Amino acid sequence: MIRALLASTALLAIAAPAMAEDINPTLTLSASADVQIAPDHATVQSGVVTRAATAQQAVQDNARAMTAVFDALRRAGVGGNDVQTSQLSVTPVYADRTQANQNQYEIIAYETRNTVSAKVRDTTRVGNVIDAMVSAGANNIQSVSFGAEDTSAAMDEARREAIASLLARAELFADAAGFELCGITRMSEDFARPAAPIMMARMESSSTPVAAGQLSVTATVNADFCIAD
Repeated sequence: MIRALLASTALLAIAAPAMAEDINPTLTLSASADVQIAPDHATVQSGVVTRAATAQQAVQDNARAMTAVFDALRRAGVGGNDVQTSQLSVTPVYADRTQANQNQYEIIAYETRNTVSAKVRDTTRVGNVIDAMVSAGANNIQSVSFGAEDTSAAMDEARREAIASLLARAELFADAAGFELCGITRMSEDFARPAAPIMMARMESSSTPVAAGQLSVTATVNADFCIAD
């Protein structure tokens, strides 16, 4: 048994250098490309914050205000399927009465927050929608973001540009270093979402100024190139 193990070890020791000789050196590179597209919709996060002496009163006050906000969204052309509640909370408000070596917390009111996400499919009307919500009672504008429903064509264009850049860079490395490439042994892609819009200055006197800008779709590809002996 011991002789068999020693023989196997010897064979592995002899085979290892031979296996190592079959492995070609590689060149590993990455390249990225950006494609700009116009957003086709915006999402407005907004709602109402109310405060009252009791939780019930805070909820009732908030419900009345939010009903007016929903009506305003409908009149502004935002469909019911494009409005979704994203936050609803009722929390106590404390008065911090700090004394020596102790903290005493007393509930002095209750606060209700109701926030909705409204999808605006006409990006030129985002400012009007915001104005309508505020006029109806919304007092908490959290964010405005832009997006595109279909980025597949832009992503494919970015992929083609990234691959072309990758191949050109590989040829440059080979030419500068004096070696020849013998093919691609591995290729992969990094997952990426469309980046935030590049904001463009625009003013509208009739509504809150909002800039849609451009979305940046980015593709990143990686590859291992084998180097010929």
